[in-house]
Amino acid sequence: MLLTDKSVLITGAASRLGAQMARTLHQNGANLIIHYRSSAAAAQALVQDLNRERTASALAMAADLADDDELVVLAEAASGAFGRLDILINNASSFFPTRFGDISRAAWDDLVASNYRAPLFLAQACYPALRKARGNIINLVDIYASRPLDQHSVYCSAKAANLMLVKSLALELAPEVRVNGIAPGAILWPESGDSKNYQQAVLESVPLRRMGDPRDIADTALFLATSDYITGEIIRVDGGRMLR
Repeated sequence: MLLTDKSVLITGAASRLGAQMARTLHQNGANLIIHYRSSAAAAQALVQDLNRERTASALAMAADLADDDELVVLAEAASGAFGRLDILINNASSFFPTRFGDISRAAWDDLVASNYRAPLFLAQACYPALRKARGNIINLVDIYASRPLDQHSVYCSAKAANLMLVKSLALELAPEVRVNGIAPGAILWPESGDSKNYQQAVLESVPLRRMGDPRDIADTALFLATSDYITGEIIRVDGGRMLR
């Protein structure tokens, strides 16, 4: 139980990678604040599962992270929910293509807000509690923060900013708060779906020749959350894909 009595806020934690990180950290003793924007049913179902395993150890909080006021309220509520806040995991993310020539301000606002702006301002809002706990921040970045993905220029740029945010905050918030990132590769296909041919092409570009598993990301988050002499690092979990 590496995280006994620790309190963790995970954004976008109702499903997919966020939910698996919540389950893994909870299994290691953490109390969880499950943030969601619109997935209320999934968030509450996850909270019920976690509380069946350990009473009063999880709760759900709704917030639109693009709204400054809601973001601050979330930070304040999460910091007080269990009397402390030890870990912030910036996981919430929008992902969709933006074809050059058709990029809209709305698409820009959505992708930049979720992948860069919210992680920055939520970290800032949570900083007093994290500093008091000598805690840490983990950002979900992407391998495409370091290499472009066709027709995803806004998303890739926002994730590149997120990557630099990890390094910048690691320097600025030391020694009280550690800041690290995780860059997933092919772990889950987008909810919008990809063609079978595209999926096969992706897997052929992965040296390990297989998809990863959400538990690979969750285990890395647990490692970073409990490794007290690591800060400013981005760990790629991509099956070796960035080697090609």
